[in-house]
Amino acid sequence: MLGLRRSPRIETERLTLRLPQHSDYTAWASLRARSAEFLQPWDPIWSPDHLTRRAFSNRVTWSARSIADGSAMPMVLIRREDETLVGAITLDNIRRGPAQSGTLGYWMGQPFARQGYMREGLLGLTHFAFNNLDLSRLEAACLPENAASRGVLERCGFKYEGVAQSYLQIAGRWRNHVLYAALRHDRRGRTGAGAG
Repeated sequence: MLGLRRSPRIETERLTLRLPQHSDYTAWASLRARSAEFLQPWDPIWSPDHLTRRAFSNRVTWSARSIADGSAMPMVLIRREDETLVGAITLDNIRRGPAQSGTLGYWMGQPFARQGYMREGLLGLTHFAFNNLDLSRLEAACLPENAASRGVLERCGFKYEGVAQSYLQIAGRWRNHVLYAALRHDRRGRTGAGAG
């Protein structure tokens, strides 16, 4: 699998999406810590060392390796006006061959939620995945009751495809997830199926 020759950088109206760097640690750990109550109901249980410099350093190393081998694109969202880290999106499980697909996961710091940043970031990364990585399908999953996540996916053109039973362990227990997908050449039209 061929990876990217250089670190990708995606520019949107207000954001720069780029790989995490060691110098992002303080901003990342501070935002995650301040947003813990907001994020943890939707996340797997954080490991005891989740917010440590060592854990973040491991993430930076994994990010560089993932880009190089073409398996993932872990991007932080940086607000350009003040260089503030506001969240992150990871395009993971990139599959080539007949699949040409990947899976999206994302989080937004609580102070920056509901300001359109995640929509902007997802649209930018989706465009990049379809046009620069030549992927055909992007998938995302969220808890059925996560109305904000479902809403941002739907506003980005992702369509509901069904329910995956016991899909991920969230907050310590196996949870069903609703599945969404965006297709490079989508002819499915708008659907209200699964809206809730």
